[in-house]
Amino acid sequence: MSKRLQVVVADDELERYSRTADAAGLTMSEWVRQAMKSAERQTSSGDVEAKLAAIRKAVSHGAGDEVDIDTMLAETEAGYLADIEAGMSGADDS
Repeated sequence: MSKRLQVVVADDELERYSRTADAAGLTMSEWVRQAMKSAERQTSSGDVEAKLAAIRKAVSHGAGDEVDIDTMLAETEAGYLADIEAGMSGADDS
């Protein structure tokens, strides 16, 4: 369910916002919704200590498990080749 939000702004502010919305090809309502969503994303929410603990836990999971890039590339190429070969063998079965 949608709710209406009224915001009181000065005439000059309203004119600037209107020009900005027009320049972006947006209605004033959509421009305001996007501006509020952007402001919300930039505002930190939640417990800082809990976030730091989660980051520390995530970092500790991969410690010392570095993979050799040449090995990784070889495995990726082998997978691509297997897909290609599987596709080619499927063409003979029709």
